Amino acid sequence: HTLLPSSSSSSSTTTTSTRPSSVSEPNKVKGFMLYERSSIPYRDAKERSKDWLEVYTEPDAQVLNTQSSRCMECGVPFCHTQNSGCPLSNKIPEWNDLVFKNQWEEAYHRLTDTNNFPEFTGRVCPAPCEGACVLGITEDPVAIKNIECTIIDTAFENGWVKPERPSQRTGKRIAVVGSGPAGLAAADQLNKAGHTVTVFERADRVGGLLMYGIPNMKLDKTEVVDRRIKLMEESGIEFVTGTSVVGEAEFQKVANDEKKSKQAIGAETMASVHDAVILTTGATIPRDLAVPGRHLKGIHFAMDFLTPNTKSYLDSNLKDGNYISAKGKHVVVIGGGDTGTDCIGTSVRHGALSVTNLELLPLPPDTRAEDNPWPQWPRIMRVDYGHEEATVAYGKEPREYSKLTKEFIGDKGKITGVKVVDVHWAKNEDGKYEMREVQGSEKVLPCDLCLLSMGYKGPASGLYEMEEDARGNFMAQWGDFSTSVEKVFAAGDCRRGQSTVVWAISEGRQCAREVDRYLMGSTSLP
Repeated sequence: HTLLPSSSSSSSTTTTSTRPSSVSEPNKVKGFMLYERSSIPYRDAKERSKDWLEVYTEPDAQVLNTQSSRCMECGVPFCHTQNSGCPLSNKIPEWNDLVFKNQWEEAYHRLTDTNNFPEFTGRVCPAPCEGACVLGITEDPVAIKNIECTIIDTAFENGWVKPERPSQRTGKRIAVVGSGPAGLAAADQLNKAGHTVTVFERADRVGGLLMYGIPNMKLDKTEVVDRRIKLMEESGIEFVTGTSVVGEAEFQKVANDEKKSKQAIGAETMASVHDAVILTTGATIPRDLAVPGRHLKGIHFAMDFLTPNTKSYLDSNLKDGNYISAKGKHVVVIGGGDTGTDCIGTSVRHGALSVTNLELLPLPPDTRAEDNPWPQWPRIMRVDYGHEEATVAYGKEPREYSKLTKEFIGDKGKITGVKVVDVHWAKNEDGKYEMREVQGSEKVLPCDLCLLSMGYKGPASGLYEMEEDARGNFMAQWGDFSTSVEKVFAAGDCRRGQSTVVWAISEGRQCAREVDRYLMGSTSLP
């Protein structure tokens, strides 16, 4: 079982320590004082960048046992409070204690009380729980994410994870549009409640961003994602792939085309044969960069780079050539975050000549700033897998901070460079940060492939005539999740805007509860 090293979220200023991070018989009462934090490391950067396997190493049982003893059983555990810690309200202190006692099966059941897919969050979640860990006020926080991932992987290895087919059906039919984490969580919960659930996915594989938005080296598609999908199918959930749900008017245009009509279904038609519809389509419209030269060839949105790469890898181990290759190119990634890191890691594996990552914001501090107190998410400097791989491959950190893109330079219709300028951030008279260009700092970076990773504006609309919020998301109130269209609900990024996998799972679960209440008059779902 493999897992992701958790990023340290501490504001601690401790330097060197002689405290151990692994002992054979840890002291639970004083563990938080006696032991140093230790995260499960990645595989060697040079070696792992030669393949597409998960980047994580195997966990050590003694280390994990010691790390679980660092959980201090604080009176008010902020790690599982929704606003500052875990959006799923995971019972973290409870399963930490069970791991310390080597009661792994019970820890698995406690973990899945609140989280349908800990094998996903244990790998790709940013771990807000660790940012809100009470120990993190003065020390490095508990390695919660490592422990979570080990619990679920241990459960799979021991056969404790089984299909959950309900004993009886309610007769109610529900359509879920989109098979990302929000859609999967909603489907899983509603199936447990006895409803008949069909999940519609426009791609050829189930999983949404879990399948094609996150590279294989961070989340294995066969060993992790497909394994869960198979369990859900065995539990009675139906998945329909290669089918786009479109507005009724759009569907009528292709209704007489035998091939295209099989690849689409009208939204109104779908609603007419289901008792409820849940939209979990994600935030799929990327932010663009409107600067001179944007028309040049070689400039792509991040997902147009990452998605075909994963599909080609799964279809042919990249032998079919149906992807955008960074091999032999100078790559510039504009925008950071997880997606930017994935673009870096993918480019390194392709064999790029160089990789540069441009960040508009300034270099973050190593520890919390005064305006970023605990238990807020710590906005600190982190080095993720892609950054390390690029540093090893090219001899320098790929990120350049406080850089504003001014223009794309080209020759014969193809991009050859990116013109950037340094910017200085300072507070104005109103106390708000303001960006000013630094005179004389303009330069042109060589670039044959530019990847735009600047986030997403919102979901694609047009399925129903429904109200949207000011940001273009489907209007559905938190806690209710119903849209302005009768029996149509919305959850995940299409409702709240781009967010994280853990928030999507939380939204899917809570939306399922409200759909169950809508259909049955009451609900027993958590």
